[in-house]
Amino acid sequence: MAKAKPQSYDTHKAACLNTKFGDIPAFTFAMKAKDLLGLHYVAVRGKDLEEGAVQRPLSVRRINGIKNYILDGNTFFNSFIINWNEAAFKPTYKAGIIDIPLVPFAAQVIDGQHRLSGLAAAFEVESDVGELELLVTMCVNLSTPEAAQIFLNINTEQKPVPKSLVYDLFGEVFNDEEHAVNRATDLARDLNEDSSSPLYNLIKFPGAPRGQGYIELSTFVTALKDHLAPKKGTFYIYKLREMEKQKLAISNFFQAIRDYYTEAKIWESYAKNPFLKAAGFNGAMDFFLDSLIKRCAEKGSFSIATMKDFIGLDREGLVAWDELKGKDGKTARKVIKDLLESNLLNSLPDHDEYQF
Repeated sequence: MAKAKPQSYDTHKAACLNTKFGDIPAFTFAMKAKDLLGLHYVAVRGKDLEEGAVQRPLSVRRINGIKNYILDGNTFFNSFIINWNEAAFKPTYKAGIIDIPLVPFAAQVIDGQHRLSGLAAAFEVESDVGELELLVTMCVNLSTPEAAQIFLNINTEQKPVPKSLVYDLFGEVFNDEEHAVNRATDLARDLNEDSSSPLYNLIKFPGAPRGQGYIELSTFVTALKDHLAPKKGTFYIYKLREMEKQKLAISNFFQAIRDYYTEAKIWESYAKNPFLKAAGFNGAMDFFLDSLIKRCAEKGSFSIATMKDFIGLDREGLVAWDELKGKDGKTARKVIKDLLESNLLNSLPDHDEYQF
């Protein structure tokens, strides 16, 4: 029987710079956007079980912003980093020229996934976007640690990357006793700087201008650090191990509380909002970490709606800070925890309904 002919693909030939990132060979060249869009795919860490999977989930807001940026006539001068993973077809390099078979989904994105998604969205609106020339740096068959090394290097140079992110990328490769403190600090920074966060500009970092932020960073870190410890911490026990999921769980919790307190016109008032004080914040975190996480995990949902179902606050029963004045911190903390826990306790069946 005649041997089947291998599938053939168009190729992209370009002048190429052959260099190294440390010990990792890399090829840099220009390529049209439409070719790179067809060539690439995204491997998300914690979801795609393959070497080189280091990407975080996509942000729709960022993609839409990039799409509009491209449609306004802009382009990118920084390179896109990809990792060739197709075994049946390989790029070839000779005498300063690279020849790349345009195989669909042949290369992982290491850096530039949001830019490529924005380009793809813009390409659907305006076909001329596909003709844009992009600068590409390509590696071949990277391992996950190698891909993570490049990812962290690029992002650390461009903007601050959470120090604790190394655990999401490498798992058990590193043993840093300060991980829990670093992760709590990274979460505080993200929640404080994200304009969609209910804690936006509410966490006070050392050196911040007077009057900026209410919840001390030390209060935030102390409340969370033991629960962020690998293997034994609450977040890890209930499989909230990646920073993005931890951030969303905390953000949704405070958004649920904020909705109740905003409706009662209490949240925006520093004098009345108990959660902007150490005792109130700690009471809320006691409830979240001791009770709510377990309930949400059992239900399989950490959405705002699910949390509000469990919290179920009555507008008339909300506790404002002026009601806690004069109480010691421990007592005020317990009052807030009991308030948030009351609906959970009320939802339990009567003792005569238990089955034995």
